[in-house]
Amino acid sequence: MTHSIGIIGTGNISSAYLKIARELGVFRVAAITDLDPARAQAQASAYGCRAVGLDELLADPQIVAVVNLTPPAAHAATSLAALNAGKHVYSEKPLATTRQDGLAILAAARERGLRVGCAPDTFLGAGLQTAREVLDAGRIGRPVAATAFMLSNGPEGWHPDPEFFYQPGAGPLFDMGPYYLTALVGLLGGVVRVGGSAARAHTERVIGSGARQGQSVPVQTPTHVTAQLSFDGSEAGPGAVATFITSFDVQASELPRMEIYGTQGTLSLPDPNTFGGPLRLRAANSDAWETIELIRPFQDNARGIGLADMLSAVDGGTHHRASGELAYHVLDVMQTTLDAAEAGRTLEVQSPAERPAPLSAHPEWLPASKV
Repeated sequence: MTHSIGIIGTGNISSAYLKIARELGVFRVAAITDLDPARAQAQASAYGCRAVGLDELLADPQIVAVVNLTPPAAHAATSLAALNAGKHVYSEKPLATTRQDGLAILAAARERGLRVGCAPDTFLGAGLQTAREVLDAGRIGRPVAATAFMLSNGPEGWHPDPEFFYQPGAGPLFDMGPYYLTALVGLLGGVVRVGGSAARAHTERVIGSGARQGQSVPVQTPTHVTAQLSFDGSEAGPGAVATFITSFDVQASELPRMEIYGTQGTLSLPDPNTFGGPLRLRAANSDAWETIELIRPFQDNARGIGLADMLSAVDGGTHHRASGELAYHVLDVMQTTLDAAEAGRTLEVQSPAERPAPLSAHPEWLPASKV
């Protein structure tokens, strides 16, 4: 079944959803809206859909789900409005900027029998799904530890309006952390304890491009955050531990994006903000790295496959993978990291989480011609 959806917010990321709708044929974009009507009309003309007002989009009975592409501070209000209108919701990351808002979204969906999904869905791509298969096959033994690094000097050099990156609910942890944490949870399971430290290198940042070049914006959130994560264990053994660093204060680095260390080898993971590789393994008895062939679909940019998976799950009455519950756990882990940094001690993560089911090499919702 091809579902009709609406898109709220037509920034740069909207093009990815409009393109994947054409490529998959699992859903069609019936209407889009934006606070800037001209921008909405430009996207509508380019992709053959309607540009409408927000109220009209939410009232359209043919639209069964809404994709929320508003800025993070507006995620909660927009998702709640869509749920109140009887629409399933798929949101860009993060689910919300506070635990209270995240829980309100999940509660509203449960009360109405609706679904909530949330980006990132990069963990469903070929790179990380192949990594999941390698781990589950025991090729590096039992995972013992992991490292993850997102190190940059901030977005103000290229982004013309970077204020929101430096407000509470943003910063490097909330902006990029969801990619890394979602990948780690998908591979290692839920996080049960967090220790953290946080710092700010500057109180202001200078915009480096666009019409506002040279203007300063205040920094109101930590811009270098280190987390020590403890993952849930199982009957197979204790859970892994991980060091995760996100920063807008690093001028250059040669650290890897992500690595997992097992009792029998090391797995070098691709950038979790992408869908493909490279994926490499070095076994304990080897003196060379092996490049792992990617054996799952979606090596290229496929943002929106989490939405397709959610809509298929609605039809089949099954669980979807890029779920609101997973996104809330990631939100909870990020907020607990900041709480731990402020408290100066390790804190328990209150929300549970399980690894989402792996994505099949032939997803039931993927047309045969696309496999």
